[in-house]
Amino acid sequence: MSVSASRSAAPTGAAPWKYAFISVMAVVVFLLLWQLSGTLGWVNPLLLPSLGEVFSTALDLAENGYRQSSLWQHIGISVARAGFAFLMAIVIGVPVGLIMGRSKWLSALLDPFVQFLRPLPKIALIPLVILWFGIDEGAKFFLIFISTLLSILVGSAAAVLNVSHNRLRAAATLGANRRQIFWHVILPNALPEVFTTIRLAIGIGWTSLIAAEMVAADSGLGWMVINAGTYLRTDIVMLGIFLLGLLGYLFDAVLVILQRKLVPWAGKEA
Repeated sequence: MSVSASRSAAPTGAAPWKYAFISVMAVVVFLLLWQLSGTLGWVNPLLLPSLGEVFSTALDLAENGYRQSSLWQHIGISVARAGFAFLMAIVIGVPVGLIMGRSKWLSALLDPFVQFLRPLPKIALIPLVILWFGIDEGAKFFLIFISTLLSILVGSAAAVLNVSHNRLRAAATLGANRRQIFWHVILPNALPEVFTTIRLAIGIGWTSLIAAEMVAADSGLGWMVINAGTYLRTDIVMLGIFLLGLLGYLFDAVLVILQRKLVPWAGKEA
């Protein structure tokens, strides 16, 4: 029994490496096809420049910049704008969302506004945001912040509601008060789902970056993509899209690492 069990367990340990290899090969094949589509003329270079051309553009922008700003400045400005908005959305959204999950009156008070604003296209808010905040950084911050905050509120409240009622009753039976139940039962059980919510919310907020940088900006990756598109610089557009995707991936990777450190019990419950 033990020998057969150990044999059956071996492939499971090797599986992640196998799937990682498949993922790497899929990316490599995609990049090769992208390069071939340009070099062999399968696609008009104006519509889809080759990978080599995009790489050459990246080197040129890294050295000479784009529109009086270096490529690193565009990257840094976008990361700073989004990062600060994400941080504030998490600091405000997670506690308020957890309280909404525990308090029916607060949920009844806020939920109509949250559910109305959450599906609203944030680009539709741009004229109103300009009137409220002008064309400075406050308008850009608000668009990213509100996009992230609303999703965090909904997900955090749902995480509390999804905690097993049997565990809550068991804690109450053992004499735990409301505060102890929250800190020792609700919060540990809700945190894995809260982290998942934050990952999804940051993905939504990151997509709002381009809308935010449409507000009288002259720097940032989103602005660079929009500006380059008006001049048919498809190579710069593709580079900007690649960098936006890469940075979004890195944001998510940081959250995954934090989740493993702070919530090591996630996915390991019996």
